[in-house]
Amino acid sequence: MGLIGQVLAQFFDDGRNAIVETAEVFRVNADKADERAVTVSEATLKQFAAEFAQTRLGLFDRLINGINRLPRPMLALGTIGLFVSAMFDPAWFSDRMLGIALIPEPMWWLMGAIVSFYFGARHQAKGQEFQRSVAQTLALGAALQKPKVADAAAEPLTTDNAALKDWQAGRD
Repeated sequence: MGLIGQVLAQFFDDGRNAIVETAEVFRVNADKADERAVTVSEATLKQFAAEFAQTRLGLFDRLINGINRLPRPMLALGTIGLFVSAMFDPAWFSDRMLGIALIPEPMWWLMGAIVSFYFGARHQAKGQEFQRSVAQTLALGAALQKPKVADAAAEPLTTDNAALKDWQAGRD
């Protein structure tokens, strides 16, 4: 820059570009808009990653979960198997049903209680696991949000006003 430019910069230049600032009044700065879009995309992806991140269960937990999934299909397929066996060999099926008819009623109550508690406990455990995952997701979402500016009215008054200090001391 020449001597005249340096002299004019001393008096009129404060590091701003008046032409750019004036143009931005009428048209959005494309570079800054792209930067904001990238920032929003990154924040969105970061929040999605935090929401859908899952802790990996150990081998024992996965094995027990697999075993816990067996009774319902076994009951359903076993019932269908009884119908099929009744069609193929009615005499064999009749003998089995006579054996079941000889089971005393208290044993049926016990079996009903066991099955009810099993499925009830499983339902409760899965419900609690779901609620825990929702709570974790909400906590992560809250942690990813930008901190809000504190309300000025909530901040305690700090002043050297003697009358105000006396008044506050009188309230306590």
